[in-house]
Amino acid sequence: MATETQFAPVLPDKPRIPLVGHMITDEDVGALQGARLQPVKLTKVVKLLTDPHSANLYDRHVHALQKVIRHYKQGFLMKDLVLVVKILNVCADRINDQPVYIEPMCEILKLCCLPFLKEKTSDETAFEQIAVESVSQLGYLMRVPSEEVRTQICRTLISFYTEEPPPQIVQKHKASTLSYNQKIVEKSDLSETLVKSLALLENDPIVKVKVLTVLEKFSKKSNTNCDQMLNANAASRICTHMIDPDPTGEVLFRSVSILWNLLEHGDKQQVADQMNSVVCVSQMRDAFIHQLTQGFSHYDRQLRNDLLVIASLVASLCPDAPFVETGFVKQLTLFTTFQEVKSHNMLVKHLKLMTNHEDFELKKLLINILVVLSRDQCSVPILSEGRLLLALFSYVRANKKTTGPREWTPAQFEEIQLHSLSALATLCPLMIDDYMTCQGNTRLLLLLEWCVDNSNYGGHGNSFHGAGGRGNKRAQMRYCLRLLRSMVSTGDDTVLQDLVDQGAINQLNSMLLNVCRSKQEDDAVDVEMQCDMLFILSALCEGDMHRKELFGEDGVQVVCHYLRHNPKRINSGLGHHRLMLATVDCVWCAVVGCYVTEDPFLEKEGVFLLIDLLEICPKNMHNLILGCLLDMTDNPKSTPHIQTWRGQNDVTIGHLLCEIWRNEEREIGVPKESNGVVPAVMNPLMGTLQAEQGVTPLPASYMSHSIVDVSDNMRAKIYALFCKLGFVDLPGLQTEDHVTLCLIEKYMDFKLGEVWTEVITELDQEEIRPITPDQEAIETISRAIEDRASNVKDVQHELLESQHTQNLIEEQEYYAEIRENHRQKEKAISDFTDFVARTSNYSILKAARQRQALSIDASRVQNRYKDGETFHSLELPSLQTTAFSGRQVQVDSTPVDLTGGPLATYIPEKGTLKKRSLQVA
Repeated sequence: MATETQFAPVLPDKPRIPLVGHMITDEDVGALQGARLQPVKLTKVVKLLTDPHSANLYDRHVHALQKVIRHYKQGFLMKDLVLVVKILNVCADRINDQPVYIEPMCEILKLCCLPFLKEKTSDETAFEQIAVESVSQLGYLMRVPSEEVRTQICRTLISFYTEEPPPQIVQKHKASTLSYNQKIVEKSDLSETLVKSLALLENDPIVKVKVLTVLEKFSKKSNTNCDQMLNANAASRICTHMIDPDPTGEVLFRSVSILWNLLEHGDKQQVADQMNSVVCVSQMRDAFIHQLTQGFSHYDRQLRNDLLVIASLVASLCPDAPFVETGFVKQLTLFTTFQEVKSHNMLVKHLKLMTNHEDFELKKLLINILVVLSRDQCSVPILSEGRLLLALFSYVRANKKTTGPREWTPAQFEEIQLHSLSALATLCPLMIDDYMTCQGNTRLLLLLEWCVDNSNYGGHGNSFHGAGGRGNKRAQMRYCLRLLRSMVSTGDDTVLQDLVDQGAINQLNSMLLNVCRSKQEDDAVDVEMQCDMLFILSALCEGDMHRKELFGEDGVQVVCHYLRHNPKRINSGLGHHRLMLATVDCVWCAVVGCYVTEDPFLEKEGVFLLIDLLEICPKNMHNLILGCLLDMTDNPKSTPHIQTWRGQNDVTIGHLLCEIWRNEEREIGVPKESNGVVPAVMNPLMGTLQAEQGVTPLPASYMSHSIVDVSDNMRAKIYALFCKLGFVDLPGLQTEDHVTLCLIEKYMDFKLGEVWTEVITELDQEEIRPITPDQEAIETISRAIEDRASNVKDVQHELLESQHTQNLIEEQEYYAEIRENHRQKEKAISDFTDFVARTSNYSILKAARQRQALSIDASRVQNRYKDGETFHSLELPSLQTTAFSGRQVQVDSTPVDLTGGPLATYIPEKGTLKKRSLQVA
């Protein structure tokens, strides 16, 4: 059989063309841009430097290094960094013996400031660790005892980390970016190494300035570098030597800049802890005094202020810093007060503060740091000795529109005045004797009077303290009231009596009355000032009958106004909740306990207003209002007011107090059944926290958990109020309220039982057995506690059962009412059913007719009247209907809703009626 290949045509062989593998690159045609890198075999250079046989061939070493410098003038390859660092280390080790290595080493370091070159994009990741270690080695080269080398290292690091690299166009290579260089530096330990190298540069101030410059650049924006520097104790090292002899004059500036960067980007507390030493504080003191007394340029004044800011931060973060021991507090007090209080100290003899911005900021910084330092009680006598309060009170006076040429401008004076008032609010409570010596109350009341008069003055409203005071006197009034609030908070009788003698109560009452009559909308600053005035009145009137009488009807009118109008805005966010708290506190301290003020308060429905507030206010205000109401009930006239009160949805005071009791127990975790019944007879008042703490033996001077619980929640106040109101015949109570009221009524018994239970438990834990009579008394008390709890539980169950029975009765009555409402409808349906049955079934009709006749006969007189001669039959003969029919009969047809009406069988298309279909059974 022939195959397909046997019949295929024969084709002649084609000549084969040889393939030539010739590739033309960009380099061949000159398309590559940039310089061509001619790498040197650095391994040979390293071998030349380290080989023992060529160790002394210094000329050849220098020649080889020069060759490396020439060939790598565009930068080093990332893959060659290990060998480059090795070359630098070898040169560094030989510089002591042969200074010929200094120049080539500096040239190589100069090349290191250039970005590293990479052949592939992945080289940055592949050689990242090598780059990190190489950069770290640059820091280790600070050990070389050569000023030229150390200076070049600093220049290299600054250029490598901060300067944008020059455009490097190298054939087949690409330079690393500045961000990559910064990342490499942050991952290395270069910052820490440079901080440690400062110990080697104490005698070389030029290089020291260079190193500080590098550290300043590293810490300017990098948190990582700041953390590394702090690990090397940088704050302490730099602060300790910042006023060393310095021919350049830059050490202090660089040191302050580094400390500022560390505080801004590092851990502030760690910086303060490192500077918390006598040496560091002394250095800051000397540097500040030198800059203040010897510096006259704008640069010196700024550096002086920066030092003071750093000192303030250290003092605030480390209250135990040795500012008193080093005398810094005394010097700061002198510099703060020398303008207002004359001093013969030589430091301030020729010192003057001008009205420029730097000196103005210095004045505020000095006041601020003394406020911070006043937290240390050891500094208070020094501040008192320096008459600090007298200096600050010199600014507590009416402001002027114009000032002298060498005085603070009106805007500057106002800002210092507000700053002084804020500082006095902290300092005066610590130095009450100095406050009274300076006649502080008189000065403040005069300033307060100036704030409310009609004099034409508009505040500038600058700075933090001047918020809300532009164009008015509110800022001065705000801080004046804040200072008065701080002083009355001390409770010092001398201060309080002096304020009362100078008419502070009447003055504040008149100010509050003006506020109540004003129709302007209050902002946050106004609300804060009103809170302060109410608090001051509360502190002045508390516990003194005569002062409450001075509070009088004007004060009652004020508090009633706030109680009537402000509850609606309690959640406005402007601080009205604080205003309501201050109002209730003022009622409690200035109204309650004095019939002269209580009677007008009751006349103005003050009790109603308090309970209205209790109903709608947040829970954290309940305790204060209940306490105020409880003390108010000492006046017999107040009880009818409380009982008469009705709230929203006609709520009574009894229901409201029971609801608060239930919410309180729910919050503290008192176990209850779903219906509110006490679940156990032991400790029915104990909450979750008290149960978890258990009973531990305590000294006699310590209060037990049961006693502490009385003041921790509001149940004791609610019980005391019910004791005043009574536990019976309270209107508006539901069954749930009666169940709660059973428990409230026995609150004192159950609380005594808790105390006795703790006593018994402590005796058992301490293994103390009472004597037999005491043991019998303890057992009797325990049984009595259980019996009372059981009785309360039984009463609660009885109340619930009675309520359940009552609910069932009411349910049946409701159902009966429903049935009565539907009886007529049922009768109509029954009548229609009977009618249909009579008309449909003749036998039923006959039976109905017979029943009707029997009923008629039964309704008549029982005698044989039909047989009489005068009897006339009224019925038609042969009539088989149950209706009383006459000669005319009216027939009721089937209802239309059943038949569909007369047109139900009409066909409109044909005009005929449908045929009726007969159904045959």
